[in-house]
Amino acid sequence: MGEFGDEQLNEKMGIEIIDWNPDRVVATMPVKGNLQPYGLLHGGANAVLAEAAGSTCAALKSGGKVTVGLELSCTHHRGVREGMVTAVATPLHVGRSTVTVEIVITDEADRRTCTARLTCMVLQNAPGA
Repeated sequence: MGEFGDEQLNEKMGIEIIDWNPDRVVATMPVKGNLQPYGLLHGGANAVLAEAAGSTCAALKSGGKVTVGLELSCTHHRGVREGMVTAVATPLHVGRSTVTVEIVITDEADRRTCTARLTCMVLQNAPGA
């Protein structure tokens, strides 16, 4: 985690990546602590979870090169009030300079709560190099 090891958003939101496969990355996040004022899972929390799973998938598909988010789109289908949500990220396009990933987020009853698409840019050199 380098010099920013204590500033990781995934940790603050309780996100855990539980499957690290280049063709399918799975991450979980608790609903508690990530709510909006109406008591539902915050849409921004869905976006953070989607970016965490999707960018991990993009990095694995690019052979471990540095990937950075270029565009994220989220459609929120249903609210979640408790429990855990699970994101499954699968690659849609793998190119030399971009990787696009679809992320499906579901609740504990396996109902789709959010669908996201993330496009990452593949960097040839690490930032600041």
